[in-house]
Amino acid sequence: MAQEFVNRKIQPGKVVVFIKPTCPYCRQTQEILSQFSFKQGMLEFVDITATGDTEKIQDYLKQLTGARTVPRVFIGKDCIGGCTDLINMHQSGELLIRLKQIGALQ
Repeated sequence: MAQEFVNRKIQPGKVVVFIKPTCPYCRQTQEILSQFSFKQGMLEFVDITATGDTEKIQDYLKQLTGARTVPRVFIGKDCIGGCTDLINMHQSGELLIRLKQIGALQ
């Protein structure tokens, strides 16, 4: 169930962030990404605590990405890491380039 749930969310051309609403790093990630003008439906925050399978989802994220912590940020099919990785990409300008490359911005 967890594997199917995660794999169904991750799509080319879309930014998906797996979060827990109480996590400060997740909120910071949401703040950074909200600065961009995404096309309708191209940015999704997935609250893994709402599924009832939080532990299994985090276990699968570890298998998939090497880390089970949230946020886990996917740009298209690629996991770029967590909040610190997103901040570094944003500061270097790479985030904007990647978002344009996948066609997620207006």
